Amino acid sequence: MKASIIGISSGIIIIIIFAVLKRFDKKIIYGLILGGIGFLYVGFTWSDFDLLIITSVQAIFFVFLAYWGMKGNLYFLAAGYFLHGLWDIVYGQVASMAFIPPHYDLFCLTIDFTIGFYLLFLKYRSRAGNASKVTV
Repeated sequence: MKASIIGISSGIIIIIIFAVLKRFDKKIIYGLILGGIGFLYVGFTWSDFDLLIITSVQAIFFVFLAYWGMKGNLYFLAAGYFLHGLWDIVYGQVASMAFIPPHYDLFCLTIDFTIGFYLLFLKYRSRAGNASKVTV
């Protein structure tokens, strides 16, 4: 439970920091974060070759999602965060958690979902704002 609270709190803190720092392009910031979080697993598992291959493939997958989100649609970024949160849960079912810190799956799931929901909110808000501009 503590890991979930810390994950949600961390996600909210990240959101607040970049909401206050308006000069930063949110797509780029959240894309960079998504591109980097997959590599945390690579760092945890580098000493086990089989796990290193699995985690490297997932890291590259999330880099591509981040790129498509930054260059294209914010939905790719949101999907990336939700998929990474699901990866956090599935990883423990298919691979050894021996190298992963305790409760990391819950922490990462909650921070990923917090940011994912925020990105959906941003997309919804921008669509609603564009719709009101068109009708005026």
